[in-house]
Amino acid sequence: MSVSVTAELIDVVPTTNTLGEGVLWDPVDAAVYWTDIEESQFFRYVPATRHMADWRTPERLCAFARCQDNARLLCAFESGFGFWHPGSTSIEWIARLATYPDVRLNDGRTDRQGRFWCGSLHEATISEQQRAAGTLFSLDASGQLQTHRDAVRISNSVTTSPDGRWLYFTDTPTQQIDRYPLDVETGRLGLGEVFARTDPGCYPDGSVTDALGFLWNAQWGGHQVVRYAEDGAVDFCLSVPAKQPTCVAFGGTNNRLLFVTTARAELDATEVAASEAGSLLVYSTNVDGLSDTPYRVTP
Repeated sequence: MSVSVTAELIDVVPTTNTLGEGVLWDPVDAAVYWTDIEESQFFRYVPATRHMADWRTPERLCAFARCQDNARLLCAFESGFGFWHPGSTSIEWIARLATYPDVRLNDGRTDRQGRFWCGSLHEATISEQQRAAGTLFSLDASGQLQTHRDAVRISNSVTTSPDGRWLYFTDTPTQQIDRYPLDVETGRLGLGEVFARTDPGCYPDGSVTDALGFLWNAQWGGHQVVRYAEDGAVDFCLSVPAKQPTCVAFGGTNNRLLFVTTARAELDATEVAASEAGSLLVYSTNVDGLSDTPYRVTP
């Protein structure tokens, strides 16, 4: 059952991110974490005190998850997967990409069973054509890496439904979000189907689902975050003061704060000056969000 959605901008954290991404709420620390991929920076912000901290990362950090032990992070760095402690200069590697440096990891989240899903993209220069060289991976508790989809240009929108039985995913340039039936026991995907298509000029980026099963998607180039019903219909459109919103997450003490990362990449100085591009945007909503499941690593 849907509600009449409200979302009020209550905080702007002026971080000037080149490519803010991977936003995640930590209920233990009551803090929100995210990364600026291109600047190799990792951020922590406590809304209650407005305290901010940041760390350099050993490589570009693309996506991450809390671990069950809460002592480290499972990270998708540009060249592979590994454990990392904020502030450390070393990475405990699990798996590396054979295709790096032409391909790097990008968007990722855990599913409800604690597996980590992450896709990659082809790093084309401005003068090159982006190739369909990306892959969708999953990493289970034992550190086994599985491949689920290939021939992807830009992997994004990785998230699961509240019951864990659907996985959402997009190859961003297609301007469509797909969903796949997910076997919660084995982690295998069934045949995908088109879930939603975005408007011209709006490219699907990071996503999250709320407690009612609606999908919230940040749309690069569109100044908006869109909430989709379970049948793919547009339920709510949140206009944001940044052209390039990149990722979303719910959090706060009641899981009703919506955090939106943004980017300055591909914008000129005039566009940056006239917006909150690169900032973390915080909205107060009347929607119940969901906490991300920690990565369930086998000791």
